[in-house]
Amino acid sequence: MVTKAKTGPKKYFQGTGRRKTAIARVYLAPGTGKFIVNKFPVEEYFLGRTAWGNTVKEPLVLTETVGKFDIMVRAHGGGTSGQAGAIRHGIARALLEYDDSLRAILKKAGCLSRDPRMKERKKYGRKRARKGFQWTKR
Repeated sequence: MVTKAKTGPKKYFQGTGRRKTAIARVYLAPGTGKFIVNKFPVEEYFLGRTAWGNTVKEPLVLTETVGKFDIMVRAHGGGTSGQAGAIRHGIARALLEYDDSLRAILKKAGCLSRDPRMKERKKYGRKRARKGFQWTKR
């Protein structure tokens, strides 16, 4: 027996964000403005780095949706800076799923484009990607 799926209003909106080697799965649900990243409040997760906290909230500020959604984020990979960028990207994508008319605002601010900058690979015969070994004459 095949049952028909319910086609009611969505309970949450999802977006996946990426930056460097970090990946963030973002879930937006209509609510009071709770912001949880890896089971910590966002202020506690980015403790001491207000710039990263502001980066994360940028799509919400631009679209004037601060306090309208409860946000739950699962971020992994990379460092804190990469995760902040990935969360920003994920929130922007989730907001598009919520309302497609926000695209112009988010695109102009650069929130929808994935930052392509990655760490360059180490080359053989070198100390790092570009730095060579110290040269001694004698």
